[in-house]
Amino acid sequence: MSPAWPGARAVLRLGGLTLLLLLLLLCPQAARGDCGLPPDIPNAQPDLEGLTSFPEQSIITYICDPGFIKIPGRTDSVICLNGNRWSNITEFCNRSCNVPPTLLYASLKKPYNQQNYFPLGSIVEYECRLGYRREHSLSGKITCLQNFMWSEPDEFCKRKPCPNPGEIENGHINITTDILYGSSITFSCNTGYELVGETSSYCVLVGKTLVWSDPLPECKEIVHVTPTPQKPTTVNVPGTVVSSASQKPATVKAPGTKSTPTPQKPTTVNVPATQSQAVPQETTPFQTRSPTKGKETLPVGASTIVSGHTFITLTVLLMTLATIG
Repeated sequence: MSPAWPGARAVLRLGGLTLLLLLLLLCPQAARGDCGLPPDIPNAQPDLEGLTSFPEQSIITYICDPGFIKIPGRTDSVICLNGNRWSNITEFCNRSCNVPPTLLYASLKKPYNQQNYFPLGSIVEYECRLGYRREHSLSGKITCLQNFMWSEPDEFCKRKPCPNPGEIENGHINITTDILYGSSITFSCNTGYELVGETSSYCVLVGKTLVWSDPLPECKEIVHVTPTPQKPTTVNVPGTVVSSASQKPATVKAPGTKSTPTPQKPTTVNVPATQSQAVPQETTPFQTRSPTKGKETLPVGASTIVSGHTFITLTVLLMTLATIG
């Protein structure tokens, strides 16, 4: 054998390694552990997130088409396994009714209130809310129909009543419709009374009990306050005095005889009054002359002013003159 053979074998071995590297570089990505595009799933689309290659352990999740809901318990993802193949997956999207409607008087029973997948023919059941009572003659269930709409629910829960509100002394309780849960009442008072407190009250739920939101008001009698009378003004009207000088005393000179006094007619003067007030009285005292020999001088006279509500009366009294013989 020629000595050149060992060197030739070395060259061939090196050339084989180079060729293998070239083949690996030129091989498609699938040949180097890439699963390629994920499989098609009915009623769902893969969320690729912009990826174009899927090496081993790559995970792709699907999203259900509009109008379809993921079936609970079924997987919605695939994984790239060894051998450049995707994991198995079954159809997991299906048509479904929407979440059942919310009712004013009832709520969904468990477990229906915790799920979102309701395929054709699904039946759910409600229970009455607090403040309502069950009407057993009506159904509390609804069904997902072929058009994937829910059947129309019956009004199977009725409102409970509040307690009797009672009565208002000297007033009225006005019930507009009824005293059932959610209703209201108003209050008013009789004529001559005023309302103290709230004008209305509502039937509300406190805990599990129906009560009225506000207590009954009171009707109190309206007290009319009499205005304080003003203090009257006193006006002093000067009195009029008629002098006794106008009355001339009569002198009789008859020794041994007595003269009968001549009566004097009283004089009355009417003066209009400006105030209903008492007018001060002024009295002229009697005047008496000292007796002289053979005769006596009678008092000159006296005048008195008497006042009333509308006039003043002046009375002049004359005394008798007596002669002592």
